[in-house]
Amino acid sequence: MRGSDAAAPPGSDVEAVDDAPHGRPAADATARPVLVLGGTAEANALVKALRQRWPERRLILSLAGRTRSPELPEDAEIRIGGFGGAEGLAAFLLAESVSLVVDATHPFAAGMARNAARAADLAGLRRLKLLRPEWCPVAGDCWTPVTCLAEACRALPAGARPFLALGRQHLSPFTRRSDIRPLARMIEPPEPALPAGWTLILSRPSSDRCAEADLMRAHGITHLVTRNAGGAASYAKVAAARDLGLPVIMIARPPSPAGAVFETVEDVVGAIG
Repeated sequence: MRGSDAAAPPGSDVEAVDDAPHGRPAADATARPVLVLGGTAEANALVKALRQRWPERRLILSLAGRTRSPELPEDAEIRIGGFGGAEGLAAFLLAESVSLVVDATHPFAAGMARNAARAADLAGLRRLKLLRPEWCPVAGDCWTPVTCLAEACRALPAGARPFLALGRQHLSPFTRRSDIRPLARMIEPPEPALPAGWTLILSRPSSDRCAEADLMRAHGITHLVTRNAGGAASYAKVAAARDLGLPVIMIARPPSPAGAVFETVEDVVGAIG
């Protein structure tokens, strides 16, 4: 956990609630739902851990809906789609008598993180942030740190054959450069189609660094462009670039909202009590 602000505010998951929303009688917080804002492997693991901790408790897993066939846990009620900003999310929290919000969204889902923090404040609820540790360069890495997609695009030299491990909604700046020949990997096809000269691979990231290195060799990759998502699930491509001596253009994370931040599922479950 980072920070010293993990103490539960009034109305949190570990305290009795004085005033229930909409005039409903107050209830034991441990009997009320937990909302997990997900879309990550950590969110799915958290749902599983919470189910083991509270077998009968209502767990709501919320997804943005960008992936048509997401990987889902079996032990949660699934909600797909937006809430209508922080105010809409706050209204949902009150309407469903949610007792605790856990933001386990992607490290780059900055807008959702801000909305979750604001909504929890509006609803008078406790919010925890599950944020996996970011990657750090080690011996043998050749990183160029950048702050945004546009800067990453400008960092590529003319004639580069970059591996863009970014997701389909983050390719726009690169499509405007006709002097590079990118390889793009994503789970679902992009809309609109990619420009001529691009190579598209539809698959999830591999956890095998040798497989990732083989992919880069086969396509003559000169650079890896990726966001600092952190965690172990998609680190293999970074390790593979190191093995091959390839430069990595690493896009830094946005800052997370103030509040309690935890790096592991176990830490979150422990903080809930």
